[in-house]
Amino acid sequence: MAPGVCAEPFGVYVHVPFCATRCGYCDFNTYTAGELGGATGPDAWARAARTEVALAASTVVAGPLQTVFVGGGTPTLLDPALLAGVLGDVRDAFGAATEVTVEANPETVTPALLDALLAMGVTRLSLGMQSAVPHVLAALDRVHTPGRAVEAARLARAHGFGEVSLDLIYGGPGESDEDWRRSVETALGAGPTHVSAYALIVEDGTALGRQVSRGEVAAPDDDVLAGRYELADALLTAAGLPWYEVSNWGSPCRHNLAYWRSHDWWGIGPGAHSHVAGTRWLNVRHPATYAARLADGVSPAQGRELLTAAQREDERVLLGIRLAEGLPAAGLPGLDELVGDGLLERRPDRHGERVVLTPRGRLLADAVVRALLP
Repeated sequence: MAPGVCAEPFGVYVHVPFCATRCGYCDFNTYTAGELGGATGPDAWARAARTEVALAASTVVAGPLQTVFVGGGTPTLLDPALLAGVLGDVRDAFGAATEVTVEANPETVTPALLDALLAMGVTRLSLGMQSAVPHVLAALDRVHTPGRAVEAARLARAHGFGEVSLDLIYGGPGESDEDWRRSVETALGAGPTHVSAYALIVEDGTALGRQVSRGEVAAPDDDVLAGRYELADALLTAAGLPWYEVSNWGSPCRHNLAYWRSHDWWGIGPGAHSHVAGTRWLNVRHPATYAARLADGVSPAQGRELLTAAQREDERVLLGIRLAEGLPAAGLPGLDELVGDGLLERRPDRHGERVVLTPRGRLLADAVVRALLP
């Protein structure tokens, strides 16, 4: 790959593909030990990831490193020394980031782990809570016990993490409106600075997808999901966590903001995506193939696309309209109709005017995007 110059604040994503168990709804690029069969474990992953960091450093001329996000998978299944080595190489290559996020399964969070994360420069912890209701967690194949996410969040705040996020999923099998209210209120009781709430999506090829196709489990109902979203928005806003992106409330995750603002980032790890200087690529998915390619001095990218100016503009609209800051109105088609339908509102801006999704528009964001794109 030819060297590229990053025009925007630069971010690094690190993908850790290991999970103790597989959740029935998950279609992420993750693997349990049984699925890997001993082919590629954490040590080999860490060696390969550090090699890719060196490749990135030799390939791009990056602006200031703004954020690092370690996701998965379950990054906190790793020996902390392995993760510290990768993050140390990122810091040596690109400088110290102002925000470093690590995702964690609540069951893995201990005082010793939190101390280790703080020592390696992690500033923000993101916990996969999903629900506070036992039967909903069971239906989602989540292994953590009810209440464990709240305990982990409180422990993280007490240990000095200024930013703690909780992820929730609504619309799970058997979930009632009252179950969902209980989950949101329980999450708020932990004092998080950020909450993500996502509608359950039934993906092909997952255990949940097979259950739905066999008629064993009902697919989520769109009207029910809309009601759950509105309830979450009301509760979170009342608690002082305003929305800043369609599915996110509270103190913004600056790394994810960079995605929605179409900034540049390099994705480290199997299956990781990258976007640098108008070029987008995807790494090979399997950890063994990923490690083998890097050991052989071969790029782990399996496909690369140079975006046209039109594609970059489409992505700016597609991603940016999801933000509470909205988009400049100039040049966007169909605004009068979208405003008249109650999906967008116009707001004054020092450069002219912006358009922002209304509450109803957030529920129909995909339709708004289709209307805005040529």
